[in-house]
Amino acid sequence: MSTSYPPISDYGCIGDCHSAALVSRRGSIDWCCLPRFDAGSSFGRLLDWDKGGFCSIQPVDDGFETSREYVSETLVLVTTFATREGSARLTDCFTMYPGGARQPRHQLLRVAEGVRGRMTLRLRVAPRFDYGAVRPWVRRHGRAVFTAVGGNDALVLGGDFPLAPVGDHDLDAEITLGVGERARLSITWVRPEDVDPDPPPTPDAAELDERLAETLDWWRGWSDKVRLEGPDAIGARRSAMVLKALTNAPTGAVVAAATTSLPEAMGGSRNWDYRFSWIRDSQFTVRSLAELGCTDEAAGFRRFIERSAAGGAESLQIMYGPGGERRLTEVELTELEGYRGSAPVRVGNGAAGQLQLDVYGELLELAWQWHQFGSSPDDDYWRFLVSLVDMAADRWQEPDQGIWEMRGPPRHFVHSKVMCWVALDRGIRLAEQCMRRAPTRRWASVRQEIREAVDEHGYDAESATFVQAFDSTDLDAALLLLPSYDFVEYHDERMVGTVAALRARLDHDGLLRRYHAADGVEGKEGVFVACTFWLAECLARQGRAHDGREVFDRAMATANDLGLFSEEYDPGSDQLLGNFPQGLSHLSHIAAAIALRAAHDDE
Repeated sequence: MSTSYPPISDYGCIGDCHSAALVSRRGSIDWCCLPRFDAGSSFGRLLDWDKGGFCSIQPVDDGFETSREYVSETLVLVTTFATREGSARLTDCFTMYPGGARQPRHQLLRVAEGVRGRMTLRLRVAPRFDYGAVRPWVRRHGRAVFTAVGGNDALVLGGDFPLAPVGDHDLDAEITLGVGERARLSITWVRPEDVDPDPPPTPDAAELDERLAETLDWWRGWSDKVRLEGPDAIGARRSAMVLKALTNAPTGAVVAAATTSLPEAMGGSRNWDYRFSWIRDSQFTVRSLAELGCTDEAAGFRRFIERSAAGGAESLQIMYGPGGERRLTEVELTELEGYRGSAPVRVGNGAAGQLQLDVYGELLELAWQWHQFGSSPDDDYWRFLVSLVDMAADRWQEPDQGIWEMRGPPRHFVHSKVMCWVALDRGIRLAEQCMRRAPTRRWASVRQEIREAVDEHGYDAESATFVQAFDSTDLDAALLLLPSYDFVEYHDERMVGTVAALRARLDHDGLLRRYHAADGVEGKEGVFVACTFWLAECLARQGRAHDGREVFDRAMATANDLGLFSEEYDPGSDQLLGNFPQGLSHLSHIAAAIALRAAHDDE
């Protein structure tokens, strides 16, 4: 196994609402999937250092220091290299159209500029398509344009770096920059047939600079919509921008993360593909983004879920591809070693076929939230919602895989039961407020049955806590969500007891694990960032703002220097774990920030 992999925290993320790329602290793009989040990687040495491919720009002198930041109010990343002789700035982005209405350019833009003295930079471009399986054919077209073609992918590379081929598959360049001098690299994904016999023209230096300026303006215009006051506003705005970057613009889907197979424990097998859109995230997305003022994105995700699930309640899935695809067959790429030897590398996600009963409640909660925003269901959507409520009424007594997608035997998870209760409760509320015909008497009867079952089998009176599954003593951080669905009040003594038990039994150095229970997968995992933010939110809404702030600040400390969160974290080694950046972590960060702000306003 190669020892060259940087820590996950070393990466920054750039995106264009179609694709995303991870840029290391040393100026290397080590992960990028084009033309969409779930496509095969074009640069992918994050999952195999020798085979995956990369695009690096860095000083020729290895003794350089780096610093980095996002340009204010944007997702444009700036890395500064410094040596005794000079310094240079590297700016990375996916270019955006003004207004964002046109088709995407699918263009990575890298701009190096001298800042102090003189600095020589080396550029290496090693594209490897389809997760490293294809070493593309690199050809020169004219003086400064190259193409890399292989399989169903092609890249057009140009700019004013003095590119030269290295063998048949790579490109190399060196350039020395003085103060104010620039060198630009444009990498654009196109279809292979678009480069035969000649590629589309590459923009000149002036146009590339204009595209960078347009991209900065685009992000600033978007981030200006985010509304939150107080000390947490800057971080919440960054999380909102990450979620925007993880949005698939044509459909409104928000993928769970930009990556696949980053491990939940180094060397372990808990490596999953998160480049898809989960139904349950829709509720979190609408709640978080809409409260920040980003109603267009919240509405887009709502419509995506409505369309994707519109085949009928009986064919509902828990997740879909960014375009609404249903078949997400899970495959192991055994030829790749995985991040720091953490195999297997997986593409696709077998959890798409699981039974997770909470999805009925998530969709009804989504409809209820949108009704409160002033958009009630029309006739067609109401018929679909009725079918969902009926399905929840019919199936709530079945065991399932739960919110954490357990790969062991199905169980009667309390969170799943409560979400079936939510489906019935919101169905009844919508029928009453929208004056819709529905079997509300039957729904109310089943709703009461679920509550009685949870009270009897999902609550342990001896330990004064709700439990993970019926008649068990295991705990689950997902129980922190129960009051957000009005199943129990935040101040209810059962919820207060649950919070105390979770902090006593699932806490690890001030952060929260998901659960301590067999889940059908070998190996350990880290603490779960979203769960820690859930705890902070719950404490804040219980009127314990001081405790909530402490937990919130501890969760904030798991972010990297750019404010990006992974899925999990290892307090012992101070390492980010799991796929990155992770949407649920950023959504939960926003929700906790909003709760703390509300608690401050109530004081």
